[in-house]
Amino acid sequence: QVQLVESGGGLVQAGGSLRLSCVASGTIFSFNAMGWYRQAPGKQRELVAIITGGLSTSTNYADSVKGRFTISRDNAKNTVYLQMNSLKPEDTSVYYCKYSDYRDFWGQGTQVTVSS
Repeated sequence: QVQLVESGGGLVQAGGSLRLSCVASGTIFSFNAMGWYRQAPGKQRELVAIITGGLSTSTNYADSVKGRFTISRDNAKNTVYLQMNSLKPEDTSVYYCKYSDYRDFWGQGTQVTVSS
């Protein structure tokens, strides 16, 4: 089993920054992908950013966050980060971390609220 714990959410003004962290525990392999998703009230959960594992990682971002958000991982700490800059009110959501092997594991989510 895998457990994921997110942190770093909060209330920030538009234009501000936050860094989310997600610590994974359990049977973790650094070659598996990890990602951040978000879900606003009344909307479907959507991909924000994903980072592959292994020696050479690659990243992919939703168009809405490209150039503003950066995903990274520290395999020694089993942690994935999401640096969020130039935040906008439309970024307000609950942000979830996901770890994937042949199954998907989700964290409990952390609330990000961006005020205008």
